Amino acid sequence: MRFILRLLVTVALLVGGCNVGPDYERPATAADSMGEYSWLPEQWADANDPNLPNGWWQRFDDPVIDELVQKALLHNTDLAAATAAVDRSYAFLTQAYGARLPEASLGFNRTRQKMPFNTPAGRDSFIAQGYTLDLAVSYTVDVFGKLRRAERAAEYDLFATENDRQALAHTVVAQVIQARIDIATQQRLLEINAQTISNWEKALEIIDRRYQRGLSPAVDVYIAKENLANAKAQKLLVEQSLLLTLHALDVLCGQAPETTTELSQTLPKLPRLSPIPAGLPADLLDRRPDVRSAEMRLAAGTERIGVRIAQMYPDLTLTATGGYASEHFSDLTLSENQVYAAILNAMAPVFKGGRLKAGVKAAEAAARQSAAHYASAVLNAMREVEDALVKQQKLSQRITQLTDRFEQAQHAERLAADRYKQGVDKILLVLETERRRRLAENELALSQGNLWKARVELFLAIGGDWGIEERISAGDDKK
Repeated sequence: MRFILRLLVTVALLVGGCNVGPDYERPATAADSMGEYSWLPEQWADANDPNLPNGWWQRFDDPVIDELVQKALLHNTDLAAATAAVDRSYAFLTQAYGARLPEASLGFNRTRQKMPFNTPAGRDSFIAQGYTLDLAVSYTVDVFGKLRRAERAAEYDLFATENDRQALAHTVVAQVIQARIDIATQQRLLEINAQTISNWEKALEIIDRRYQRGLSPAVDVYIAKENLANAKAQKLLVEQSLLLTLHALDVLCGQAPETTTELSQTLPKLPRLSPIPAGLPADLLDRRPDVRSAEMRLAAGTERIGVRIAQMYPDLTLTATGGYASEHFSDLTLSENQVYAAILNAMAPVFKGGRLKAGVKAAEAAARQSAAHYASAVLNAMREVEDALVKQQKLSQRITQLTDRFEQAQHAERLAADRYKQGVDKILLVLETERRRRLAENELALSQGNLWKARVELFLAIGGDWGIEERISAGDDKK
């Protein structure tokens, strides 16, 4: 028995080192030949700086964001599903690894059968019984690397799934922050609307007094009332948008809608942004989890080409059995009842109707498809960074112009109101200047929020940071 086991090990070591099929190498991409981003500003921070906070959302310096992000990472249902997918991939890897190991099974059998036979007197029979106890060990020698490549493919699949989870985590964090920004923006719009309502209530009192004195026509009163009603109607739209955003935020945090009724207004005015985080386009190949995931799937597809090619070669299986066999149970383990056997089985495909060659072609086509997806992921990543940089620059310039527009609109509104009180201009001019001031203030508030959302998109485009997996794992441990 020991000789057989030594023979199995020796044969495995001698013939187990051959791999058929291509080995994976990272293909060249558009990011390799691009020096730096076209819209990178003069002042920017290195996204790979180890001194920056580990959680990229902490750079917004808002405790409410920090709390919401932690809640989302712990309770988001999509992240829970992604974690289950990682566990599933790990189980598949364990199966692929186990396929390379020897298999052992212990068996015990008791047989009893009636055996007929011929005698000079005629046909007769006897009862035969027996007991067997044996240990069987079998090992598939991975001569052409089929099992090794299948294991590596499963490992790459696991890496891809882990990166999918990281990409989803960054997306969830970005959605939480954007919801927070939308809520802060809507709170600001409600403040503007409340001030507009207050101004029209005061204006209506003035216009009504002028009408009572015969200084203004009745149409001015109706126009003032219509504008007051319009301002109140606009308030309802903003309140609706605010509630819907709160509902979406609750779902992101894994809780029922209406759980969060309001948030602390720690972000009523968006503070000054820190320098833009960026890096070289080639950094995206390692920073972006979705790009890494696409590459891992390409690597897995490359390994599966080798698996398909190896299926066209013979399979070599070594089997050894040893144990005892006896007619009586009490004598089963006696040394004279020992039995053993060694089997070397080589099985080569002869005719499969073209299925094996078709399998190789299908694996090669799948690898080419994964390569195209990888190249597309790199291009989209570069585009998203450039888009976010363009938004940052153009929105910053737009905010400067909108700030000037708002200030000028305020001057025009005050001047029109004074001239109306003096009886120089009509109410229509007051209405027009108020409308322009309100539009300018609303656009300024929305653009400030959009600038912050563009910063979130930039963080997402450059791949967030490296600490997201640790935070997800910590959340799993808490669960």
